[in-house]
Amino acid sequence: MTNKLAFRLSTHADQEFIEAIYPEAFPDEDLLPVIRDLLREPSGILSIVAVSDGAIVAHMIMTSCKVAGHDENVALLGPLAVTPEWQRQGIGSAIVNTALEKMESQGVAVVYVLGDPNYYGRLGFMTESKVMPPYPLPDAWQGAWQALSLGSNRKSLDGRLEVPQPWRHRELWS
Repeated sequence: MTNKLAFRLSTHADQEFIEAIYPEAFPDEDLLPVIRDLLREPSGILSIVAVSDGAIVAHMIMTSCKVAGHDENVALLGPLAVTPEWQRQGIGSAIVNTALEKMESQGVAVVYVLGDPNYYGRLGFMTESKVMPPYPLPDAWQGAWQALSLGSNRKSLDGRLEVPQPWRHRELWS
């Protein structure tokens, strides 16, 4: 990883550059509609970019959520993308860790993610079976639903993750 890498909150002026990253990183997925919707949310969104020599090379979003029947603050990680030429250099892990530190400082108890268990497992995420995603997942994706408890106050939650409107599209979960 380069020493010239910096992480910061994204701004409205970054949107064009953010939108360019996802089709490069995920050519078979159209994540732009949910990214645009999330970036328009008035609150509850943490959007971070990684910048090298003035160019945005990675982006990720954390969305504030709740678990039905619980008061704890929780978050959903994703989407996360790193431009192909910057992949496999630890930037994805670094941007996630930056966001996790922010979430912990804001009192978030647990972060959930639907992603590759091999990747997120390296960051401490573990398969989640008590808190369900907003929609049933395909059988092949069951191990991809994961959680990471933050801080020392680790409570056991159970129920369904309640997400804001941009995440309430079944196709994002199947």
